[in-house]
Amino acid sequence: MVKIRLARFGRKNAPVYSIVATNSRNPRDGQFLEKLGQYNPKNANLLNDVNVDGIKTWIGKGAQLSDTVKTLLKKSNIKL
Repeated sequence: MVKIRLARFGRKNAPVYSIVATNSRNPRDGQFLEKLGQYNPKNANLLNDVNVDGIKTWIGKGAQLSDTVKTLLKKSNIKL
């Protein structure tokens, strides 16, 4: 099953998360199918470079949003 979830990047004590489409069996920071956006928790602007069309495409193919990604999209007023 394909999931749209967060993968952690960045350095120690300064995380940056990428919104990725990946197989649910892959590890959190492992291989992914497509990068769909970026989330920086230390920045006031929650999401950067979000590919809304890409997310809609993956959902149309049967991908599931993680609870965290769903909440972040809702807070940023992004409608799917």
